[in-house]
Amino acid sequence: MKAFLKSGMVLLVVSFLCWNCKKENKAKQTPANKTDDVALTSHVNPFIGTAPLTDPEITGYTPPENWRVWAGLVYPGASLPNAMVQLSPITEYGSGAGYEYEDTEILGFTHTNKGHWNLCNIPVLPVSGNAEYPFRSTFSHEEEKASPAYYEVLLKDYNIGVRLSTTLRCGIHEYTYKNPASGQKLLFDLGRANHRVSDWDIRLVGKSRLEGFQQMGREKIYFSATVNREIDNIEKKNGGEHEGYALIELKNKEQPVVLKIGLSFVSVENAAENLEKEIGHKTLDEVHAEGKAAWEKLLSAIKVSGGTEKQKELFYTSLYRAFLWPALRSDVNGEFTDEAGQRRKEDFRYYTIPSLWDTYRNKLVLLGLLSPDVTGDVIQSLVNRGKIRGFIPTFFHGDHAASFITSSYLRGIRGFDVENAYALLCNNAYKEGGTRPFISEYIKKGYISDPEVDNPDVESKGKAGVSKTLEYAYDDYALAQLAKAMKDSVRYEDLMKRSKNYANVFDPSVNFMRGKLENGKWIAPFNPEYPYYEYMYREANARQVSFYVPHDMPGLVELYGGRKEFESKLDTLFTMPWNPAHIARNVSGFIGQYSHGNQPDHEAPFAYYFVDKPYKSQQVIDTILENYYGIGEKGLALAGMDDAGEMSSWYVFAAMGLYPLSPADPEYLVTVPLFDTVELTFDGHKPVSLQKKGTGRKLKEIRVNTAPVRSYFVPHEVLMRGGELKIVTEE
Repeated sequence: MKAFLKSGMVLLVVSFLCWNCKKENKAKQTPANKTDDVALTSHVNPFIGTAPLTDPEITGYTPPENWRVWAGLVYPGASLPNAMVQLSPITEYGSGAGYEYEDTEILGFTHTNKGHWNLCNIPVLPVSGNAEYPFRSTFSHEEEKASPAYYEVLLKDYNIGVRLSTTLRCGIHEYTYKNPASGQKLLFDLGRANHRVSDWDIRLVGKSRLEGFQQMGREKIYFSATVNREIDNIEKKNGGEHEGYALIELKNKEQPVVLKIGLSFVSVENAAENLEKEIGHKTLDEVHAEGKAAWEKLLSAIKVSGGTEKQKELFYTSLYRAFLWPALRSDVNGEFTDEAGQRRKEDFRYYTIPSLWDTYRNKLVLLGLLSPDVTGDVIQSLVNRGKIRGFIPTFFHGDHAASFITSSYLRGIRGFDVENAYALLCNNAYKEGGTRPFISEYIKKGYISDPEVDNPDVESKGKAGVSKTLEYAYDDYALAQLAKAMKDSVRYEDLMKRSKNYANVFDPSVNFMRGKLENGKWIAPFNPEYPYYEYMYREANARQVSFYVPHDMPGLVELYGGRKEFESKLDTLFTMPWNPAHIARNVSGFIGQYSHGNQPDHEAPFAYYFVDKPYKSQQVIDTILENYYGIGEKGLALAGMDDAGEMSSWYVFAAMGLYPLSPADPEYLVTVPLFDTVELTFDGHKPVSLQKKGTGRKLKEIRVNTAPVRSYFVPHEVLMRGGELKIVTEE
């Protein structure tokens, strides 16, 4: 974070003269501590994050009847990294990822997923010949298995064993009917998905191929599927309508039934080509082996030694989760459907919009480290959308494509049109009617106001003016760094000036970020503990957002009146109990007022570094790593929504001992890792070894090779040029 480095508080002095020095001999590890003795995929548990969060000590309140706190919202099914297809069981539509561990019935196996109440498309369920509507089957977790690129379960009511695996754009199902004489059918439940289905169709081509589509609003998903036997009949119920379905009757012959299905967002023909090129005549075991190898290659970029088996399970499960989204949308022939609904072909792979409000903080940095080619294509996909819209799109809130694109460019990723990306991001930052709502007010006043509301509650409508002001200020800082790289000094100076706008919503009389009315007066009455969804704050309260200035933490410290006052206020964030009467479903996972179950305050645990007390940050970080992941009765709950990998990525970085506090800046805040050694091997770069020296949890010294680092930050070059990073602790 450049503002921090310029503050005089610390000065980064790192010598790069001995990057190629020979590494010191490592201490011998016992076989139990050597992660590479076993496949890294064996540490991944896809069920972590599927269980409910029920402990009031974590949730902060007793949930109302029939509420499920938004914990995890992940799926256990098969997928490859950043793939088009996610083939997973669904137990309830409209429930985030569609799978809830406490449920007892499976409704089908869907082919797309994210964990945000959308997708869950093309549901398929094998049923017996005498099955009746509503189609569903009970199942037991004792007869259920999941691992990267694989899922297995027994449908008890139909007595059918199910095995699933995937490629980038295809799924393969294997169904073993334990009572084949009862008849064998396939349910294509095409009237259902997490979004309302507006149209669908399915037809038989030849004797054993099925083709069709499912449409939700503007989005249309095509499929082409083959079955390893002849099809006797297709029975359609309420064809094309919401909650309509089709039953496929199979000839009762060889076992097992193998269904191979290709998807496309362009055409049925492309779906068939995807299927032929990616699966063809392969068996499920062959597809699974290839998928497992793909995950093994990705996970092996980071190898850890030391730590407990539980910590390794959480680490590699979190790393796995971080690479499931954004999702591929172009076909094997390169075609995709663009933002205007036009079929086109470009020289990059087309991806969905990332969950920018959540994942710009950490996950998209991780994506760039391990998958720079995918990252370049994701950004070029944003640019492609931007050329059609006139603005780079965002996700949900803020303008964090600015941080993502700047972060990637300054970390050396060049696989995108940076000139057009920059021009479109400037449109975002300066033009009304695009990505940044109320940008004219922000430019004119330096803040975004909220309306006066009598007796506001959690659901009160507003502009989320405080959150927008803080986030736009950070986005301005991020874009300023790209402006500097593009040698646009005029925009750089203006955006850097605007990056100080966070101070305009800081009320020194209460030492909180506080909402303002249009006339500039502070909103009253004011309760800093009360959470709002979009009034003043976005899914947060004043305490949670009042430490969000990742680009200028020294300036924030001064706003509070200095180190002592800042530390005291920060202490209260983690010690003041949450009021159980304050209920917002996705604001949970509390340490005092701090909510690890949602993203807006995820930078706060690191804030003690800026009063030169990293050990207090480490205490909070260690508490989170130990008690907020893999929790609950079965160890399968998370303290909040994973949000397409953001919460998982927080764990990965914090457990490694490196965190991108200001992701637009190519540097990492150093904390004490969980593991004795973390080996980083990125494609095209020399390996980096992070060595924890000492048994304590208090940071004492940071060294790059033999050079001391007189800062809490190390630059990105450390990870690119190779060498050894020693993190020395007090005993």
